[in-house]
Amino acid sequence: MKKTKFTERIKNMNIDRKMFIFYLPAIIAVLITISLVLYPKEAFEASINGLAIWWNIVFPALLPFFIFSQVLIGLGVVHFLGVLLEPIMRPLFNVPGSGSFVMAMGLASGFPLGAVLTTKLRKDNLCDKTEAERLLSFVNTADPLFMFGAVAVGMLHQPEAGLTIAAAHYLSSVSLGLIMRFYKSRGTKISGRIAETKKKLQKNIFRQALTALIKAREKDGRPIGKLLGDTVRDSINTLLLIGGFIILFSVIMSILNLIGNTEYLALCISWLLAPLGLDVKLAPALINGFMEIDLGCQVAGTIPHISMEQKI
Repeated sequence: MKKTKFTERIKNMNIDRKMFIFYLPAIIAVLITISLVLYPKEAFEASINGLAIWWNIVFPALLPFFIFSQVLIGLGVVHFLGVLLEPIMRPLFNVPGSGSFVMAMGLASGFPLGAVLTTKLRKDNLCDKTEAERLLSFVNTADPLFMFGAVAVGMLHQPEAGLTIAAAHYLSSVSLGLIMRFYKSRGTKISGRIAETKKKLQKNIFRQALTALIKAREKDGRPIGKLLGDTVRDSINTLLLIGGFIILFSVIMSILNLIGNTEYLALCISWLLAPLGLDVKLAPALINGFMEIDLGCQVAGTIPHISMEQKI
């Protein structure tokens, strides 16, 4: 009898927990909507700030890379590089050679192009789910223009800090890629993939790469004009989605700052920063950075009386 009552209590607790999780997003959405009504001026200014970041930095920096990366995929160049660079990418990162294209584009153009191209490879069956997860862990990086120009010069007003930021950023990404090569993979499976790559090397790898390019182009089949039109349309749609998220999180952070919630979060985070030797004043920048990295960098640049080493 006691066991039955105890079991019923556990079931009721599980139901209550599920109901709470189910209604929590709706409650948060209602609270944000009410806050927008209470603070219309501040919400509008935050929207303008987010729009300025997107229009002046994100849109012009990413649009050309978005277009030409998808054109290269449609022309079969990525399939060509995938075969050609398989001997390098497989032993180092345990991902297919086509991941080298995503890594190069991610390093050159910055987020979210690495994530977008990884999704494209997955849809085109150029990698499996696990390989896509490994690839995504280290190719979705910031671009040099953002680190040297927007952050070092525009936000921190210290051009010499750009090299330190870029070195830390890229070394961290490559290190994570080397670690993630063991993600969801046993040693025998890794060695098996490497053995397959060595077999390919015994043949003419350049001819195999050309064959892959021709097959990919034939499979795509779109004339160059239609290919360009499709890539421009898809790229602009993706950038509009990105812009919407930047504006949304800019407004949310502005509302949280107004109602004082970030002060409590900053207090909690400050307990984690102090043991690491970081100034507790950096907590607001860290909170904003979790929501949207551009906003976090912007806040870090405006914090007074903190050394440049701490901000970096």
